[in-house]
Amino acid sequence: MLKRKSNVYGKMKETSSTTSRDQEEIACEMRPGGMLVQKRSDKTDFLAPNVRLRVTFGALRYEISVNSQASFGEVKKLLTVETGLQAGEQRLIFRGKERENVEYLDRCGVKDRSKVLLIEDPSSIERRFIEMRRNAKIQRALRAISDVSFELDKLADQVSALEESISKGVKVAEVQITTLIEMLMRQAIKLDSITAEGEASAIKSLQGKRVQKCVETLDVLKIRNAKVKPVVVTTKWEIFEFNPPPTTTVPQWEFFD
Repeated sequence: MLKRKSNVYGKMKETSSTTSRDQEEIACEMRPGGMLVQKRSDKTDFLAPNVRLRVTFGALRYEISVNSQASFGEVKKLLTVETGLQAGEQRLIFRGKERENVEYLDRCGVKDRSKVLLIEDPSSIERRFIEMRRNAKIQRALRAISDVSFELDKLADQVSALEESISKGVKVAEVQITTLIEMLMRQAIKLDSITAEGEASAIKSLQGKRVQKCVETLDVLKIRNAKVKPVVVTTKWEIFEFNPPPTTTVPQWEFFD
């Protein structure tokens, strides 16, 4: 639609009418190779095709299908399922350059069957190595604590047997109690020499309390045992009276002249 508008000289001038909404500025972006193109909008009117990526991870090879407009961060999420590596532990190399999570595949020139190199982040390798060493240390501590626990089970049974005997009023030799205490203290020293952390530390503390409880029980039994009077067992002998056999009478012989 044309409108006539008079200028300062009184002449009529034809101008084209504009729409009510303002025109949006067209944003541009630089594509690989130096080509200036219109910037891609977040809202696309068509579905971008998928591309197949050939991923190399050491001696392993993976092929994944991903949207051509996906980011490298999304590729890492897919590789987490394949490799077991978390996204933060992955580094993706394409065309000799490490790619950031926010970079898009199509903008970096990724095409169908493009090759991508996957390497594990060095700091992640170091963390995993430290974790493996820590776990191995915990396992060694658990085995050592288990050996001590096995010995404590046997000593605890002996303590229970002594407690039962003394409770019945049977006096036991004091050397039995002192020997048991010494054996328990040896196990306590073994526990102290074990370096434990995490779960092993809690189990070690529990076994230490067992030793302490057994020693305290023996200390009480030692006092109770001293008060027990020894039982003297006497044997009553049965006395048999000796009855001599009856004497035989000598027959009186009659003599004849």
